[in-house]
Amino acid sequence: MTDEILTDPSKRIGILTSGGDCPGLNAVIYAVVKYARTVKNWRVYGIPNGTDGFVDIANGICQPEDLELHEHSFDIPGQKGINVLLFLSGSVLGCRGKKVPKPGEAAKILAGYRQIGLDALIAIGGDGSLEIIADLAQQGGWNLVAVPKTIDNDIPLTDRVVGFDTAVDTVAATLHNLSFTAASHDHVMIVEVMGRDGGHLALHAGIAGGADVILIPELIPYLTEKVVANICDRIAQIYRQRRKFALIVVAEGIDLDPLAEPCSKSAIGADLKQQIEQYVDHHSDPQQSDFCRLQADLEVRVSVLGRIQRSSPPTTLDRLLAVSFGVKAVDAIAQSQSPSQQMVVWKGGQTQIEPLARVIEKIRAEKAARQAAKFPACAAPVDPQGFMVHTARSLGIYVGD
Repeated sequence: MTDEILTDPSKRIGILTSGGDCPGLNAVIYAVVKYARTVKNWRVYGIPNGTDGFVDIANGICQPEDLELHEHSFDIPGQKGINVLLFLSGSVLGCRGKKVPKPGEAAKILAGYRQIGLDALIAIGGDGSLEIIADLAQQGGWNLVAVPKTIDNDIPLTDRVVGFDTAVDTVAATLHNLSFTAASHDHVMIVEVMGRDGGHLALHAGIAGGADVILIPELIPYLTEKVVANICDRIAQIYRQRRKFALIVVAEGIDLDPLAEPCSKSAIGADLKQQIEQYVDHHSDPQQSDFCRLQADLEVRVSVLGRIQRSSPPTTLDRLLAVSFGVKAVDAIAQSQSPSQQMVVWKGGQTQIEPLARVIEKIRAEKAARQAAKFPACAAPVDPQGFMVHTARSLGIYVGD
């Protein structure tokens, strides 16, 4: 930890991470602290556990001076000065504080902000946490700069977000590895990935990982009998090609058919396994030779990747994006003449600034429209007519009709 003396620091800024963790958060923190302290000569305060940290300040659990961040490096013999924040996953500040504040908590959050004496706040979050923090910033008149992050890639008005590239890389590598055990044992491997409301992760990783079937909420919101039939047809087609294994990627946000009797399982991967086996059993008769062969050979296995999708070290692309966002956020604060709420975005190969109100308006409008249409409420969904869906279909991957 450095001991440089701050001569007349002109600003006090805070930084927090909120919502789910993802790779690249620490790289944003690294860039903000390095730029703001060493170049701008500002004080930087790390708010622990999202907006909960402001409540802790208001309640006297910690003091502002306890939260001040310095340019951090490690004195490893022979490698003195290495800063590992660029490469660490998770968040050194913690990521709680996504939920809407309970009555009285909002006042504590605003009081904690005032107690630290912040001139501005950099909040790294996804669509849900940024909605909440934007409301707080409006109430408190904060100068706020948001940095978008999520493995779901579902934040509007930005081409890229921190964490998505690493998650795609992690899932695709896992699919690659699972292909070998599936091929060795003639298994149909179902891999359930994250994506509560959107299918970006499943679609991108499924294509890169060699999937035969990719199910995403934008194209297949419900696991209907027709969808199961089409999946089984695809598996039968693969078997006719003398390949006795298949790889199915399913986003967790897909729901069961509301018109069908519920399965006994609780996770969509397990439900899909059950329905594939039931469908093959039901259609296995001498007139259905493909399904007779499937019934004799079919073994379905399920892997739920869960939190491992969030936890790999950030890829080079995510590190570059993270530090670019961190620098741009500091610049946005330096250029702001009055309290404002903005978001750093990536467009056309460079960082830009969008009014946060425009982002939040888009998030809420998209969610309302999709909920009215009874689709998962994704703020920036996969385009069903987009290039990535076209790419999947062109490769013979079943993604829905």
